[in-house]
Amino acid sequence: MHYSPLFEKCPLEYNPFKACVGPRPIGWLSTVSPDGIDNLAPFSQFNNLSYDPPLVMVSCNQTTDDAGNVYRKDTVRNIEATGCFVYNIVPYELREKMNLTAVGYPPEVDEFEKAGLTKLDSIRVKAKR
Repeated sequence: MHYSPLFEKCPLEYNPFKACVGPRPIGWLSTVSPDGIDNLAPFSQFNNLSYDPPLVMVSCNQTTDDAGNVYRKDTVRNIEATGCFVYNIVPYELREKMNLTAVGYPPEVDEFEKAGLTKLDSIRVKAKR
C-alpha cells in the first residue's frame, strides 16, 4: 500500500504516520503563565536533538475549540511569554495521571492540581517540576 500523508486522506482507521517512531517518548512539559498559573501537558512529538549542546525539540500542534476556532496551546503561549519550560519524565506508574493532564483545560486550570501531583520548585527557572 502507498499512502502520502501530505496529499492523501489516510485509508486506514489509524494514521500509520504517528507510529513511524516507536516506542515514542513522551515529553511531560511544565510551564508557567505570565500570571503565575502552572501548566503541565504531555507531548508525544518530543525528542532530544543533541547532547552537546543539550537541545530538545517538541512539536506542538494547534488545537480547535467547539466553535472551530484554531488557537495555540497553553504550553506554547507560556514558553513564548516566559522563555522556559521543564521536561519531566513520565514513569509508568504515573501514566493515568499523565492522561489527566492531556485534557484541553482552559488556561486558568492548573493540571498539576487536576492530576493530584505534587509540584516542586525548579532550580533555574520559574516553571515547576
